[in-house]
Amino acid sequence: MSADSPKKQKKFCEKQGYQYTMLSDESKDVLKAYGVYGLKKLYGREYNGIFRNTYVIDENGMIEKVYKKVSVKTHAQDILAEL
Repeated sequence: MSADSPKKQKKFCEKQGYQYTMLSDESKDVLKAYGVYGLKKLYGREYNGIFRNTYVIDENGMIEKVYKKVSVKTHAQDILAEL
């Protein structure tokens, strides 16, 4: 999920050839409810942003597992190996 607008998400998907639906939360209400939006620090600078977490949600809408602070380079492979 991203805080970017649906228009920006669509442009990203078209450019990347991404075939999956992207979720947009411009108000950040859902991001905050999941606890993935808040104060971050980088090089001594503080700012609000989205934490890179992954939630595995079952067919009943229940959270099965949470992955926090994921590595962008290996995360997809890590999840596939575990599943």
